[in-house]
Amino acid sequence: MKTINDFVKMKKEEEPIVMLTAYDYISAKFCEENSVDMILVGDSLGMVVYGENNTLNVTVDDIIRHCKAVRNGAPNTFVIADMPYKSYHLDERETKNNAFRMILEGKADCVKLEGGSQSRLKAIENIVDCEIPVMGHLGLTPQSIVKFGGFKVQGKHEEQRNIIYEQAIAVEKAGAFMLVLECVPEELGLAISKELSIPTIGIGAGRYTDGQVLVWHDMMGLSSQITKFSKMWENISLPMNSSISGYVKDVKNKSFPEEKNVYYPIDERK
Repeated sequence: MKTINDFVKMKKEEEPIVMLTAYDYISAKFCEENSVDMILVGDSLGMVVYGENNTLNVTVDDIIRHCKAVRNGAPNTFVIADMPYKSYHLDERETKNNAFRMILEGKADCVKLEGGSQSRLKAIENIVDCEIPVMGHLGLTPQSIVKFGGFKVQGKHEEQRNIIYEQAIAVEKAGAFMLVLECVPEELGLAISKELSIPTIGIGAGRYTDGQVLVWHDMMGLSSQITKFSKMWENISLPMNSSISGYVKDVKNKSFPEEKNVYYPIDERK
């Protein structure tokens, strides 16, 4: 399993870091078998697994449950637990306890939280003080969509770019070991990646971050919409639909099960 030190080394040696989301045993198993460097159990599961319109209803228990499944599928891969909405917003004690639960119960290797405000920086410091690694997340932070007015590119204007840039520096100073940059202009992703000593992971942040992350369902063609920053390597919804359609047809016309699919009593004469 790669460690935090390995990721820092990868940045220095300009070896791209590959991160992918996973939410269950089988997707995590495929990630590990194909040498994905890091697996993110993201609060995006609220949308792609549970069909919610946003990530806000995901709970700590949800993340822990899915982390445990992912760990079972990928015992030798670095796993990140996303801290969901309201899990680090209220007070220091609750923030630390939720982070502890994700490490101890969910068997994750680190936690990730969104934002760069003073309260978020304090949350990072508090969790790091518990010897728990923290990954930051700036740009489009999905837990802030009510404030943003939807899923929109951030940092398009100079004032906003400057804020994100300064927050990135502050997140590193607070103790984060890595930073996700989501839906920001490529030039901002490049500037932050060059400035920070910790690795950056982009999702819609251009070509020059230290690594990339995508949502499993997007790259597999299982999402209803593919965003500009994503790419679909295989549309596995096509063979899935074909298999289900074939199953329905064979059951309806009584061609399944066949004789080879049937169990017979033991012949006690033998």
